[in-house]
Amino acid sequence: MRTRAAPPVVDLAFDEPARAAYSCGVQQRAHDLLKLRGLRHFDGEPAWVRDAFSRAPFGVVRRAQVAQGFIAIGIRGKRRAERHGAWAHDADVEAVFSPEDLVDVTPAPERHTLPAFAALAALRRDAVILNGLAWGPAGSAGFELATQVPTVTPSSDLDLLIRAPERMSHEAALALLAELHAHAGRTGVRIDAQLETPAGGIALAELAAGRARVMARHAHGPRLVADAWSVKMERA
Repeated sequence: MRTRAAPPVVDLAFDEPARAAYSCGVQQRAHDLLKLRGLRHFDGEPAWVRDAFSRAPFGVVRRAQVAQGFIAIGIRGKRRAERHGAWAHDADVEAVFSPEDLVDVTPAPERHTLPAFAALAALRRDAVILNGLAWGPAGSAGFELATQVPTVTPSSDLDLLIRAPERMSHEAALALLAELHAHAGRTGVRIDAQLETPAGGIALAELAAGRARVMARHAHGPRLVADAWSVKMERA
């Protein structure tokens, strides 16, 4: 993703994971979709950005250090390569849609059979293992459900965000990954799940693999962590 230079940032200490995990405090979190009243102009903006924003006036919250009152966002274009890192102000936000807000939103009737949406419907209906977890769609599926702008294609993956504020054991991660893989096989789509932990976002597959350290993505950038539920982090 091409990123415009940041506004003044707040220096977050590494022992502040709850703040470092997000770009802008507790109201907006990474992967939240923001409906915006407008998009501020910055130098070096790609030509496609204004057209994309007029079609869907939304930005997805990304992980970055920002000054108080600012939000780091990503703008999504029509093509896979069209991703642009930008900045919004708190006052620009009209509505916030988290992944879990979108889990029960259904696509347009003619879009139900797309593999990503079929898999999401199956998870809502049958995945008992997700009961008790806060989870929802991110990526193209989440974007389409929030904006109602056709975004998912027949080859789109289903990206999931699962909140994991409490420690998830290796065994629980294995069981969850196996269940998601089973659903993926039945619906013919790749399901990519990310856990949102106190240290940042980590791939469910990495935790399930039992690696000594996993990659955590947060406002300071990616870091290797031995324990995603502790505050000690190592540089990648």
